[in-house]
Amino acid sequence: MSVTPLAAHASDRPAPAFRGRIGQDARSGHYAVPGRYRLHLSTACPDGLRIAVTHGLLGLDTVCPATFLSAVPDCPEGGHSALQPLYEASAHRYAGPAVAPVLSDDWSGRIVSTHAPDIMRDLARRFGGDRPSPYPCGAESEIEAVERMCAGIEQAAQSAGSAGGEQAERAAALAMLLETLGVLERWLVGRTYMIRDEITAADVELWVALVQLDTVHRNHLDASAVRRIADHPTLWAYARHLATHPAFGGHLDLDGIERRHHARCHGLEGAGAAVQILDWAAHAARQPFHLVDRR
Repeated sequence: MSVTPLAAHASDRPAPAFRGRIGQDARSGHYAVPGRYRLHLSTACPDGLRIAVTHGLLGLDTVCPATFLSAVPDCPEGGHSALQPLYEASAHRYAGPAVAPVLSDDWSGRIVSTHAPDIMRDLARRFGGDRPSPYPCGAESEIEAVERMCAGIEQAAQSAGSAGGEQAERAAALAMLLETLGVLERWLVGRTYMIRDEITAADVELWVALVQLDTVHRNHLDASAVRRIADHPTLWAYARHLATHPAFGGHLDLDGIERRHHARCHGLEGAGAAVQILDWAAHAARQPFHLVDRR
């Protein structure tokens, strides 16, 4: 069954500084060789968390090693000093921030890509091996729909908690957010995963969006709004279940997310900050992961 009707928003991710791809053979320039490439990630960042979960699902620790960066960038412009040499080697007189995530080529010392969706797809398609692919054949349009929907959740949550917005605008954004969560709640009844009978990239996207909603965006919402967001038991049970999977909960840096949020955000704190939806620390990779039958 398609989930295309759930997608109503375009992604507002900034344009990537680098967008190379890993191809199938030497003619592509960047081709798949175990040990050639390296990830540079901060799991306090949503894109870094998405890639880390995908990397964990595929078991690529030795095939494509990951270097994990600090939660809070150490450069004034929001970049990581550890990534500056890669950026300078990859673009003449590069003047922008050296931000993560980065997929780099150890052979050349240059950056292949800073575009999270491409990185996730290339990891799965070029290095996935015998493990189930997060991008199963025929599921691409559904996954893209969920990506757009999750971008909409992010945008609506930000607008609903914006200190500078008009009250009517914040109310409309909250209504849109609750409508989307309601659709998800109904969609997940009787399902363990979003679009297939196994974990796909759609689950990675949605889980990270829900993590951000509870650990970041609720800080700027009132308590009533957070309680209405929490009133989707099937949706949050789904998020809690995935948190017990090592590839998901094992990469959840709650302290880092909090520190990154406080370093970047100067908005007003709302009463919803005190209304935690899930006890993520209690569930994150603390229990054996198992299939759940919700029927």
